[in-house]
Amino acid sequence: MYQDIVDFALSTPAWLHTFAEVGTDAGLFVFAALFVVAALRAWRAPARDLALVIAGPAGIVLTYVFSEIVKLLVQEDRPCRGGVTTIAACPPLADWSFPSNHSVIAAGAAATLVLVWRSLAWVVFPLAALMAFSRVFVGVHYPHDVAVGFALGATLAPLLALLMVGAVTPAVRLVRARLTGAVHAADPVVRVPSAPRPAPVPQMAQPYGMEPYGMEPYGVELPQRSVASTSRSRTPGSE
Repeated sequence: MYQDIVDFALSTPAWLHTFAEVGTDAGLFVFAALFVVAALRAWRAPARDLALVIAGPAGIVLTYVFSEIVKLLVQEDRPCRGGVTTIAACPPLADWSFPSNHSVIAAGAAATLVLVWRSLAWVVFPLAALMAFSRVFVGVHYPHDVAVGFALGATLAPLLALLMVGAVTPAVRLVRARLTGAVHAADPVVRVPSAPRPAPVPQMAQPYGMEPYGMEPYGVELPQRSVASTSRSRTPGSE
């Protein structure tokens, strides 16, 4: 199968050769940019979401280290060693073939991104699969190298990220609290001046004897007239 893929690759246009060589590494930068966007997107989300974005690259790095250990244990030589004509230059000696590190990183990045941004699945997994296939297309890996690398990255990287998220989440909460406190401390306190209280209106004293109607001056008794005398005085011929 490897030879058939390489022969087919050599028959394709030169621009596709360049795209396959450059695209393998360029895809890694695309995943790095997506992690940055995911971090910005999760900044105001629950702390666990941001912790997953942070734990994702850590899980990818640990998975890559594990794949390097497997390479040293297996020590499978590159398929391009036997004078096979390939698009890409054959890596140096002691740069073993199994598993494909590019496939491990690409699949690990896709799987950990989907943990926090599920709608990206239809983009990142096809991109990771294309990156993995390109390693066979340019002639530097066997098909089983990329298949095992893809499976390793897609399973181990998100698993490690989920195991680490419990430890990362409290740290995210702490950093958020401190940053929020620093922002509030830096904000100037604007004091709004209160409106002046109105001055009390002085009340003018009433002149003695000019109290309002119905009120008697203090200490003065008005003469009382009986009702009977009043009625007699008003009756004609009473006097």
